[in-house]
Amino acid sequence: MKKIISTAKAPAAIGPYSQAVEVNGTLYVSGQVPLAPETMKVIEGGIKEQTLRVMQNIEAILNEAGYSFSDVVKSTCLLSDMANFKAMNEVYGDFYKENPPARAAFAVKELPLGVLVEIETVAVKA
Repeated sequence: MKKIISTAKAPAAIGPYSQAVEVNGTLYVSGQVPLAPETMKVIEGGIKEQTLRVMQNIEAILNEAGYSFSDVVKSTCLLSDMANFKAMNEVYGDFYKENPPARAAFAVKELPLGVLVEIETVAVKA
């Protein structure tokens, strides 16, 4: 059965999608951008600050659904510029100290709202 996950501790969807959907013990977290949930504004700062906000948004959604970063099996990181990869990776790595998930990282032409990073996540309950 499909279950829609939503929390006020992460930004509301800015289009026709859910923050996350859970099906058969698998949680699909929509791509998160660095919006502050309280204001729905892009946070100030560079790639490190934006990556931290994205990871905090992902964490809030995971927690709402009863998951944690240890349940994450796959992430896809979209960057506005591959020159930001190293700095993004430093912040991202702080959330996966052990047994990090599979991951892909791409530079794309543009991201919503002109942000520097967007990350989507898949988590599975053991």
